[in-house]
Amino acid sequence: MAVTSLFDPSGIAVVGASATPGKIGYEAMRNAVEFDGPVYPVNPSAEGSVFDREFVPSVTDIEDDDVDLALLCVPAPVVPDVVAECGEAGIGGAVIFAGGFAEAGEEGERLQERLVEAATEGDVHLLGPNTSGFLRPAENLYATFATDVDRIPAGNVAVIAQSGGLAYAVAFHAENEGLGVSAMVGLGNRANVGFEEAIEHFDSDEHTDAILLHVEGTDDARGLLETCRAAETPIVAYNVGEQDVGDFAESHTGALTGRYELYEAGFAQYGVPTVRSVAELLDAGTALATCPRPDGPNVGVVTAQAGPGIAITDRLKAAGAKFPTLADETRETVEEILPGMTYSANPVDTGRPMPAFGDVVAAVARDENVDVVVVYELYEGAIGYPVDALEGLVAEVDKPIVFATGGPDAVIRDELADLEALGIPTYRTPERGADAVAALVQYALRNAEPEAIADDGDAVADEGVSR
Repeated sequence: MAVTSLFDPSGIAVVGASATPGKIGYEAMRNAVEFDGPVYPVNPSAEGSVFDREFVPSVTDIEDDDVDLALLCVPAPVVPDVVAECGEAGIGGAVIFAGGFAEAGEEGERLQERLVEAATEGDVHLLGPNTSGFLRPAENLYATFATDVDRIPAGNVAVIAQSGGLAYAVAFHAENEGLGVSAMVGLGNRANVGFEEAIEHFDSDEHTDAILLHVEGTDDARGLLETCRAAETPIVAYNVGEQDVGDFAESHTGALTGRYELYEAGFAQYGVPTVRSVAELLDAGTALATCPRPDGPNVGVVTAQAGPGIAITDRLKAAGAKFPTLADETRETVEEILPGMTYSANPVDTGRPMPAFGDVVAAVARDENVDVVVVYELYEGAIGYPVDALEGLVAEVDKPIVFATGGPDAVIRDELADLEALGIPTYRTPERGADAVAALVQYALRNAEPEAIADDGDAVADEGVSR
């Protein structure tokens, strides 16, 4: 199902637009007018204008072929009829904010069936119902009623979440971290556009280098897993439902959660790293979006302080990382650089920051036994970070390099930005750096031999469907 009209529209109609601040129709209109294309407020009972746009009685009265997305700010009972009008008007995408559908019991289920029938007959792709919409900051496209969304900068990760609230949690966390998103999508009830369609669309999006999933449950686990496996863009998933919250989840998006352990096993066998929090989701996605693809799970650790290095190594071992013996040539190079009372195996501990710290990192990164490098260096102002050394290294070796540190934000911010500009993701704690590397390791392990996913993986997909 091509969903270009939904996620890449040329023009927008806001159905149920309002000139009254605070109403959903007003907030959606205020966001929509940021878009560079035509935007029409639609309301049969309104007169005059809002945000300098004249009201239109119906989408069928819009004489503009560029309008291919409708934002529906109308009550649930009239939504199917409005979707039918969208089909008649040639509008191929609609975002439905209203709740009261499948998540609301039998009557809501019947209403959603009517909605799907209208969408199918009119060839309209639906986001929702019961969604807070989506946004694409690089295109100034804010198809939502949420406020302050224009604060979220453009980035290179797409967030596709069953819950709009969780999608915004990730997006605003990205903004707080000085990052951004290429897209943020709240799927809601997934009446006819779900995980598969959204993943396929953003897999081919030029602004998206990683896809971040939030999954509560799905009635087509096989379809989700197969779509993830087919995607060329790295995907990381936050799978919730480890504990029994089925009734709450059903009231939220109309989906009962599946068996958590089976979803975890399914993602593992289909090559998708999984995480346990919003923060981990963004950290892992940033690493996957920024770094070269690792060839394997072999990690080289370089630390300027032993304690954080031990914490990183411990966490990565638990995630399945391997710590290869460094080549003799690497060991000799490192031992020539390091003073006594240091540790020159893997992990390599320099004892404290030193002027030649970047040379130590470079030696480990060049080692043919190492697939991924993680660096920890607590900031010491007299020495700073080895930005110059790592600049040449990144151009030389095609391996992921992840940098973790600690220090006063106001002091280290600019130097960390210089590292990030080189394609080296940076993290402010040892654990966050380790978790980001863990995602790279999982990605390498699970994608080394994709053809090895066999009968037991299919069984997981079949058994793991939501009830």
